[in-house]
Amino acid sequence: MTTDAAVPDWEMRFRAPRVSLPDWAEDAPDRALFVSNATGTYELYAWDRSSGRQRQVTDRPNGTTDGVLTPDGEAIWWFSDTDGDEFGVWMRQPFGGGEDEPAAPGLAPSYPAGLAIGRDGSAVIGRSTDEDGTTIHLVPTPGGEPVEIYRHRESAGVGDLSHDGTLIALEHTEHGDAMHSALRVVRPDGSTVAELDDTEGGTKELGLAVLGFAPVAGDTRLLVGHQRRGRWEPMIWDPVAGTETALPVDLPGDVGAEWYPDGSALLVEHSFEARSELWRYEPGSPEPVRVQTPAGTVSGATARPDGTVEYLWSSAERPPVVRSTSGGVVLDPPGAKAPPSVPVEDAWVEGPGGRIHALVQKPAVGDGPFPTIFEIHGGPTWHDSDAFASGPAAWVDHGFAVVRVNYRGSTGYGRAWTDALKHRVGLIELEDIAAVREWSVASGLADPERLVLAGGSWGGYLTLLGLGTQPDSWALGLAAVPVADYVTAYHDEMEALKAMDRTLLGGTPEEVPERFEASSPLTYVDAVRAPLYISAGVNDPRCPIRQVENYVDRLAARGAVHEVYRYDAGHGSLVVEERIKQVRLELEFALKHLGGGAVQGA
Repeated sequence: MTTDAAVPDWEMRFRAPRVSLPDWAEDAPDRALFVSNATGTYELYAWDRSSGRQRQVTDRPNGTTDGVLTPDGEAIWWFSDTDGDEFGVWMRQPFGGGEDEPAAPGLAPSYPAGLAIGRDGSAVIGRSTDEDGTTIHLVPTPGGEPVEIYRHRESAGVGDLSHDGTLIALEHTEHGDAMHSALRVVRPDGSTVAELDDTEGGTKELGLAVLGFAPVAGDTRLLVGHQRRGRWEPMIWDPVAGTETALPVDLPGDVGAEWYPDGSALLVEHSFEARSELWRYEPGSPEPVRVQTPAGTVSGATARPDGTVEYLWSSAERPPVVRSTSGGVVLDPPGAKAPPSVPVEDAWVEGPGGRIHALVQKPAVGDGPFPTIFEIHGGPTWHDSDAFASGPAAWVDHGFAVVRVNYRGSTGYGRAWTDALKHRVGLIELEDIAAVREWSVASGLADPERLVLAGGSWGGYLTLLGLGTQPDSWALGLAAVPVADYVTAYHDEMEALKAMDRTLLGGTPEEVPERFEASSPLTYVDAVRAPLYISAGVNDPRCPIRQVENYVDRLAARGAVHEVYRYDAGHGSLVVEERIKQVRLELEFALKHLGGGAVQGA
């Protein structure tokens, strides 16, 4: 179902115009901000809903996705980095258009660590640098002199600002566990109002998250996510009154929430077994009420002032669309629509740490066994879901089955499953992937001679580690923006990721060298036998290029079959044609070494 006979479906899925869920100004709800790839690069767009006028806010070679509206809707803040390196400053532009100016000219470039903008024109800005760790600053007026109100070597960030601007909620990991934050509420002068810490000084692995202050003047209630019952769920904490209110939202899986605009109810987002749904809960009620959405994945939702809910929905088969509970599509970009793909099927496989959930897509023609690609998600604290993804759909179009594994470390299956990823980092996930691989072959789905291990970011890391530790299991590897040399990656990456690695591995490379060695793909590079394709961004602050080059040099030194593609961006690209090029190169590499037809559209 290609709209242009010269363009294959898999390319159309990337090129079809998409929009994010529009964010709207709290005190001017007709003014909205969204992200779109309409020009071929993902950029920010302003939308005046009352007039229907839309305009492009940013226009940069490598794209822009981080932006926030001021509460009055008069201005847009957007984060300006250099070619995707994530290191930069916040800029400010009038909603109706005009010149960009530094939003906080007194702050030097940094990695972002949260932003909250007040109704009085003030802003709370979080920063992270290798030199200073995390610092948080109050900017009292637009363009005013920033005042530092927080500093710590460990990771922290701005959570939210109360309606009247008198309370600031922070998430921090001063206890040294980057996977489980504690909360602190402070005044604008930095003085502490209250603390909430479920880690008990780092001896207990329970996290907290800021979900947002009540959107009502004078209301000091803070919606908080907690893990006290083995999964994420919301509660209400009043840091001024010192009270905590549990919520009877007893749903399996992880539960998040946000306030309705008048503070009378909560919009509950429920994620369970790779699908999601929405509920409405009114504090004091015995239970929540379902908000009807189609089966699949809700990637974001917001309650409007009139009580309707707008949400971004998709499934593995159907492309994303912004819908409303009042009926119809909220924001439909012009242009050709993305062709559908095939639905996803669930597989449950017994593994060494418990039942593993995998999502499977098969070509519409044939019964298998198929050449099969294990597309491993990044994170690691993330999960694959029944949502539309152009990359896996491209492989299905070319006759491959696609298997996506929510290994231990993935979110959405309870705290114990996520937190199982400690010390034997990488090796744990690969045990789960190996169990699903064995099932895929035994079930007749996968051709054991044409099995591909692939992924980006953490998935790219697991690809390299898997090819070295399971060399007989995989016929080919495709690793995008991977961790390749764990020790060098640690020393070169951004400070927040250093903290995460210390948590995962139990220390620095100098403190636990044996763990870094056991978990580093570089340790096993000489065992890699499968042809390997690697792509990397030269400005990547998360999986820096130097450690990738170290790994590639070792492959080249022994004449291993490999190809490397380097591109001028960071941790992935926001340019549509660049994304298509990368998928095409991966398809060509796989078909060349596994056998098969030509890449469609090549």
